Amino acid sequence: AELPGMTTTNNDALPPSSKRAKPLNISEQLLEIEYRFCEELRKINFGSSVAYVYNPLEYASEPHGDFVHKYGNGKKKILFLGMNPGPFGMAQNGVPFGDPTLVREWLKVSGKVGKPAKEHPKRPIVGLQLAKSEVSGSRFWGFFQTLCGHPDTFFANCFVSNYCPACFMTHTGKNITPPTFKVDVRGKLEGVCDAFLREVVQALGVEWVIGVGQYAEARARVALNGDKVKVGVVMHPSPINPAANKEWPKVMTSQLTELGVLEVIRGHSEPHSTSEDHDI
Repeated sequence: AELPGMTTTNNDALPPSSKRAKPLNISEQLLEIEYRFCEELRKINFGSSVAYVYNPLEYASEPHGDFVHKYGNGKKKILFLGMNPGPFGMAQNGVPFGDPTLVREWLKVSGKVGKPAKEHPKRPIVGLQLAKSEVSGSRFWGFFQTLCGHPDTFFANCFVSNYCPACFMTHTGKNITPPTFKVDVRGKLEGVCDAFLREVVQALGVEWVIGVGQYAEARARVALNGDKVKVGVVMHPSPINPAANKEWPKVMTSQLTELGVLEVIRGHSEPHSTSEDHDI
């Protein structure tokens, strides 16, 4: 059965593999991986507590595809991994940590955004013209704008994705995050998302996966166990986190420096291991 809020309409950014040639580049491989993720997500019965499922890979496929084609077009050294879309970020425009102003004006991402099949009246999808700022995204992309200047500098070595690219809501419109699902449903969802992450990491050929927040880091360690990929963590910029409201950019700079990747992100050097690093 089709999930509430999801759609199976034609999607230019995520064409089925049976209807397209073999991917010729990495961005096409990523979109192919995401298409399979969407198919697997539809198979999960989330139960009565989940009244709405928003999957921006589908209804925001134009700006999402623009983002992937622009910036996911080559091998990377670092993957920044978020948890799942927020209602005012990626859920609106298909870009991880998608503050609308920075998505439009710094990342230069564009495209029409449709609607989920079932939309909560308190959580309307407006798209890239959303007037409300997304604080986590404003902090996240604003940090790299200051650090790198131009998006091409950041994306030369880095990419950004979410562990679970869909968001979930109750009947009242309250956000449901993946770690708060009941054990059986959480297990099914994490199984799908773990496989998705492994495929993304393989396609990009990254040396590092850096979880933005502890949940993303923990799932990366599980999903990539045995792979020669280093896993680290940085503080999530969410305003819900009191510590993030106190000089988050300074904390981020310190954590990236400790991981030995700050100059790599700036485009100045190769990644190097510190005493804290280890393969998983």
